[in-house]
Amino acid sequence: MSFLGFIGKQEKENLKKGLEKTRENVFTKISRAIIGKSHVDDEVLDKLEEILVSSDVGVDTTIKIIKRIEARVAREKYLNTAELNRILKEEIVALLEEQRAGSIPGFSSPLPAKPYVILVVGVNGTGKTTTIGKLAYKYKKAGKKVLLGAADTFRAAAIDQLTVWAQRADVTLIKQQMGSDPASVAFDTLKSAISSDYDVVIIDTAGRLHNKINLMNELAKIKRVLEKLMPDAPHEVLLILDGSTGQNAFEQARQFTSFTGITALAITKLDGTAKGGVVIGISDQMKIPVKYIGTGEKIDDLQIFDRFEFVDSLFS
Repeated sequence: MSFLGFIGKQEKENLKKGLEKTRENVFTKISRAIIGKSHVDDEVLDKLEEILVSSDVGVDTTIKIIKRIEARVAREKYLNTAELNRILKEEIVALLEEQRAGSIPGFSSPLPAKPYVILVVGVNGTGKTTTIGKLAYKYKKAGKKVLLGAADTFRAAAIDQLTVWAQRADVTLIKQQMGSDPASVAFDTLKSAISSDYDVVIIDTAGRLHNKINLMNELAKIKRVLEKLMPDAPHEVLLILDGSTGQNAFEQARQFTSFTGITALAITKLDGTAKGGVVIGISDQMKIPVKYIGTGEKIDDLQIFDRFEFVDSLFS
């Protein structure tokens, strides 16, 4: 199986650097698990299971991976421990491939609608506003005309932060005063985008606690007003998750998918954590594609998720 991906050399280096803590954590533990062992046996598999769970891959996904490796051991009769990393990579890529229909288009690719409307959701502190700024920058850099909408009117800081990111990305921002109706901001943003021929619209939403009924109602209202202007909008509902929170990111994903139609995930802050395995677990368990991963603080530190390169960087 080839692990040749489609990201550039600099992006690949950034990815490896961003996953360094997770890679060192996993590698060190796997090395200890196979010391003195010449082949993959039950003891090695038990230790490997512990390692994957401790790296926040998740219990259910870990069991799937271990069963796949057990099948390989039974089929191939004898597997050298030196081959364990290669087998792990192959089986995890195969698992991720089952959750994805085709590859994710790049920022330069033609868009399925104009304007292409992205509604961004997620709790405060996950890197939501930062990710919006990075997305805007990536689309702008690819030659797209981008408009942002500051529909998180619950916090003045959210509007201020998005204003700063709009300036950094050199894109236009539609905003109102703190306390304004978020749906009104979303409506004005899309109306302006249609009249001024924008390619991409990215709308921020409030990041209050994910189990609150008012947040559900607010998102539903925003969707309704967008549909009045453009029947198939929003075209993408992007949930931002903080990878460093491990299993808590799973819970947030479950909560949000239970009350709003999430179509894609972005997992942030992978550079500061040893819990990068959460990307594998969430991609497998949620049946929603991980579309972007954040591997740093700089404006360019957002990548389209390439399962081949991710797994290669994690286990190489």
